[in-house]
Amino acid sequence: MKENEYRKVAVGGTFDKFHKGHSKLVDTAFKMGSYVVIGVTSNAFGGLKGKIDPCSVRMSNLMKLLKGKHTSYDIKQLNDPYGITISDEEIDAIVVSEETEPTAFKINDIRREKGMKPLDIITISMVLAEDGKPISSTRIRKGEIDRKGIIIK
Repeated sequence: MKENEYRKVAVGGTFDKFHKGHSKLVDTAFKMGSYVVIGVTSNAFGGLKGKIDPCSVRMSNLMKLLKGKHTSYDIKQLNDPYGITISDEEIDAIVVSEETEPTAFKINDIRREKGMKPLDIITISMVLAEDGKPISSTRIRKGEIDRKGIIIK
């Protein structure tokens, strides 16, 4: 795939305890699209994962990371797994991890049912910690690893 192959790319997540895996996901979206829509799970929807930082904090952290690095993006709150991907016909592609790829397939099913063009799905591999297991916000919250995947002894 070539850079900026798509006009508008979607990417979404909880983005709690922002880590190397999140960076790879977001960086891939910006590499692939001229414009990126980033969905961040709301407090109610994201809260289903357990104790996480408030949505406003997670969105603010994301904006700080993108400031000065990217300009063509929009950050939206997600109240369900699909967000605007099932209504915005301008979105060409979605970037997902192996873990969230099934959601992208469901999004395309819904888009087809609505007579919309399915999204190209760009799936990235999970970023592994020192121990060879995926880096995740859950593992960081548990104190197993840090945000770079280094084992906390």
